[in-house]
Amino acid sequence: MQKTTHETLLYTIALSLIPKLGPYAFKNIISYCGSAANFFTMPKGKAAKIPGIGSKLLAIRNQKDTYLKKAENVLEDCIKHQITVHSYLDHSYPKRLKSFMDAPVLLFTKGHIDLNPKRSIGIVGTRNASDYGKNITRKIVEGLAPFQPTVISGLAYGIDITSHRAALEFELPTVAVLGNSLESLYPAAHRNTAENMAEKGGLVSEYPVGTAMHPLNFPARNRIIAALSDALIVVEAAKKGGALITAEIAYSYNREVFAVPGNLQNTYSEGCNNLIRSMKANIYTGPRDIQEALSWSTDEENTPTAKNNTLTLDQFSDQEQRLLRILLEKSPLEIDQLSWQSQLPVSQVASILLSLEFQGVVKALPGKKYQLA
Repeated sequence: MQKTTHETLLYTIALSLIPKLGPYAFKNIISYCGSAANFFTMPKGKAAKIPGIGSKLLAIRNQKDTYLKKAENVLEDCIKHQITVHSYLDHSYPKRLKSFMDAPVLLFTKGHIDLNPKRSIGIVGTRNASDYGKNITRKIVEGLAPFQPTVISGLAYGIDITSHRAALEFELPTVAVLGNSLESLYPAAHRNTAENMAEKGGLVSEYPVGTAMHPLNFPARNRIIAALSDALIVVEAAKKGGALITAEIAYSYNREVFAVPGNLQNTYSEGCNNLIRSMKANIYTGPRDIQEALSWSTDEENTPTAKNNTLTLDQFSDQEQRLLRILLEKSPLEIDQLSWQSQLPVSQVASILLSLEFQGVVKALPGKKYQLA
């Protein structure tokens, strides 16, 4: 029998509440069963064939009513606190996050949040931010404001809260990812800012109502910040800390990572300088770095006048035209992608691109990507 949206969500929450059932195991069950409801209702013999299922998990099916009741309580708590639940099976679930196997099964949000904005930028750093770091954070947000990104951070003291407040100042949507449930705010000192954010953004957590803040929650929280961000900027960071964990995760997620270079004698610049030295982050010098790395353009640059400045291909060789037509369709592209689509050897593509770059027709970007200039 077809389940209603409410029933589907209820069973999904119920399955997610099973102790020690992480995202990998959950998604394995859904992949095999088709839905959380099917896991609880299918014949025992069929359920026993789920890859990797153990006797304890199989026995939990007998407690279906108990887990459904717990799920009902979760939904009631969410309604009480004006919290919205998003299952990774929902269209509203963030696409940037969904592609990762460790993405949480459920997300809880508060406010008016677009979880799939056109553009997003993560800004993180130390809680012990200097005046310089706070000023740079504000300048970063101001510089990126023409591109209208959603600003992602963690609501912590220092760089995080500065980035949220700067987003509000420049009328950008901003989202804070928390390491506790959303009915209580940590730190409480940032409540006014969080309430202001709710008008054009808000709060995100993977933790259901009643989950207290715990130090182990923060590294998990950081992966969500990294995944939701098209690019991540580390403003100030010590040699160790949450900002560096977020940067490492963003790097592993193939996100563009930037770091603001700092004073060699400043403890809270050491992390940024190390990221740059290890080539896990690009140097951030201004908004143009982000614009070029992500091929962002402002609304003004997308006006009909700008679009009508089309490229005349007749002046180029056949092979140059082949690459330019590909880049006109989609860019930026990596050199391997251009080679595959053009059916030209990588070495030949590299030579043609270099020539086009000298002519000012093509622009090289970080990560061996190319786009039309």
